[in-house]
Amino acid sequence: METFKKSFCATIFVLFLVLCDVSLATIEKKTENQQSTYIVHVAKSEMPTSFDHHSVWYESIMKSISNSTKMLYTYENAIHGFSTRLTPEEALLLKSRTGILKVVAEKIYKPLTTRTPHFLGLNKIANIFPKSNQGSDVIIGILDTGVWPESKSFDDTGLGPIPSNWKGECEIGDNFTASNCNKKLIGARFFVKGYEVSMGPVTDIKHSKSPRDDDGHGTHTASIAAGSAVNGANLFGFASGTARGMASHARVAVYKVCWGDSCVESDIMAGLDAAISDNVNVISASLGGEAVDYDVDHFAIGAFAAMEKGIIVSCAAGNTGPYRYTVQNIAPWMMSVGAGTIDRDFPAYVILGNGQNFSGVSLYDGKYLPNTPVSFIYAGNASANKGGEVCELDSLDPEKVKGKIVLCDQGQNSGVEKGLVVKSAGGLGMVLANVESNGEELVAEAHLLPASAVGFKAAKALKEYLTSTQKPTATLVFQGTRVGIKPAPVVTAFSSRGPSKITPEILKPDLIAPGVNILAAWTELVGPTNMVQDNRRVDFNILSGTSMSCPHASGIAALVKSVYPNWSPAAIRSALMTTAYATYNDGQKLLDSATNGPSTPFDVGAGHVNPVAALNPGLVYDLTADDYLNLLCALNYSSDMIEVVARRKFTCDAQKRYSVTDLNYPSFGVVFKPIASGNGATTVKHTRTLTNVAAAGTYKVSTTLDIPSVNITVEPSVLSFNKNENKSYTVTFTTSDPPPPSHFGFGRLEWSNGKNIVGSPISVMWDS
Repeated sequence: METFKKSFCATIFVLFLVLCDVSLATIEKKTENQQSTYIVHVAKSEMPTSFDHHSVWYESIMKSISNSTKMLYTYENAIHGFSTRLTPEEALLLKSRTGILKVVAEKIYKPLTTRTPHFLGLNKIANIFPKSNQGSDVIIGILDTGVWPESKSFDDTGLGPIPSNWKGECEIGDNFTASNCNKKLIGARFFVKGYEVSMGPVTDIKHSKSPRDDDGHGTHTASIAAGSAVNGANLFGFASGTARGMASHARVAVYKVCWGDSCVESDIMAGLDAAISDNVNVISASLGGEAVDYDVDHFAIGAFAAMEKGIIVSCAAGNTGPYRYTVQNIAPWMMSVGAGTIDRDFPAYVILGNGQNFSGVSLYDGKYLPNTPVSFIYAGNASANKGGEVCELDSLDPEKVKGKIVLCDQGQNSGVEKGLVVKSAGGLGMVLANVESNGEELVAEAHLLPASAVGFKAAKALKEYLTSTQKPTATLVFQGTRVGIKPAPVVTAFSSRGPSKITPEILKPDLIAPGVNILAAWTELVGPTNMVQDNRRVDFNILSGTSMSCPHASGIAALVKSVYPNWSPAAIRSALMTTAYATYNDGQKLLDSATNGPSTPFDVGAGHVNPVAALNPGLVYDLTADDYLNLLCALNYSSDMIEVVARRKFTCDAQKRYSVTDLNYPSFGVVFKPIASGNGATTVKHTRTLTNVAAAGTYKVSTTLDIPSVNITVEPSVLSFNKNENKSYTVTFTTSDPPPPSHFGFGRLEWSNGKNIVGSPISVMWDS
């Protein structure tokens, strides 16, 4: 159901908890023959010409020392060299070999925290905001596929009594009892009636009729949001470290509303209803569907009720990017979260027979990997049936594929499924090639055969080699885990994009969070690929999607809630949005992996979440339920339509002028409408109100816009606040020129007091 592999919930699902930054060396151990791990530095320039790649040379050197030594990793960036297991005598002998610069016994490094918290700076929060350590009274409700309660991510050691306002329960069912809950996993419920009436009875052969997670997705997202710290977490040795959730002290309540890849709306609403009743503080929902009007979007309607009760609802933006108008969960009272990369990857190189080397990624564990180059073929030239180029089921000719590495194009089925097609046809390995719409984005998968995924540029070069070489060969080289990758974050190609199809004046997604190659807890009922053919069982898995970015934002929202328990959902979302960053340290805009160019607010919303800054936003844009209902009046909703959303009567004042641009949102969606006369200036005004949540101070405004023909005026341009004081301002956008060819433009508005920067993205579009 994850990473492009299933329909409906996968579009919706695509969060993490990930791992700590440990040293590139592994912890020293003594084996029976007194072997230790050594880091070997090599003069790469001294590689004999008889070797096609330095990794092959390294293997040759190692074999000259001993047949029992094992290569752990090869390195290309941090150092030139490799790590291996050696006895002291073998280490001394290795030093004498040509090209060896240094052989050093590794140091012992202490794991710090998960990679995502490290990347996000969460390790700084406890000292700056001590109240965040008291977040155990915050409850995060997870609407998903259930939970694997035995996971160490739900260990309750050190937690005090369950919050007294908790009203939920731990339901019993197949292989699940009340004792499966504890002071961490305080609630677990399942909702299946809607599924059974539409899909048939649930049986224990396919699903556990209980909160138990048969799929893994729910366990993964729950542990990303609020998992307890787990030492030694990894997937097949990848991403090793201490795993923990964003709000590791928060409590978890799980609502199983999805059964496999089917999330029936009636069950979703029942779960949402229960979560509101149970008194959760945050709802995290890595699911969604095509954007529809608010009064027919049942999840949005339920989320409105949650918002009125003070619950912040965080949702996945969807995995149907990079195309515009694809963003999901767009109701303004919900937070829609897109996906970005982090500074860690899992390099796997494709080395051609001509010596060319192309970087890819893989979570293949390296077993049964050939050490010598093997024949290389494009799947499109080995087709037995339609769909051969994308390696669909039964599409390859075994006579052409047997014993070879096969290049398969992205598309149709998942990468792991393509690998099984190659394997079943007798292929030895696979290169998964991005097509143009994937760009350079690389998503690692736990393949069942040697395989590496490469970007679009590399894919083109590999195909040129295959068509121009009489006997093409390739070697796959796997290098484990690498951290410190730059630039990061980069918005992912799969992350759904704005503008909103329903209300383009309300910019969506709201922000992005880590969503690529995220390690988090997993169920033991299925393998890491979630395929029947995968008999492997793991405690942690690595997945990608906005399903992973959503619980990151949910957990960070819980942290803010723990420090500011009386803040409204709108104020918490505002804190996350106005402190998000849209540029790197050098001032350049965050990149879009689909284009390898600068991103826009349609891609990243306000930018990438910054939890440390979100705990001290300075100013916030707050909203009440009636503000949202005024928006519905501006959209010309009838009284009946509004009542559907609000669950109460609300009459629009016929004497009042309602405007979509008056919604006090932390972003600006500017829409220029055609003028009936066909000429003259066009003006759009947005009114906002800021609330000071810090000490008294004075803020000055600044604006940028990439369309010279549009003029921005802010009145007033200086705002002075006492603590808790509100101040309003108006932004006027004016243009008299025809729209640019793209019909879009982007900018930013910032209020600053010299310490706090309160930022808002701007999108400009012309309604044809």
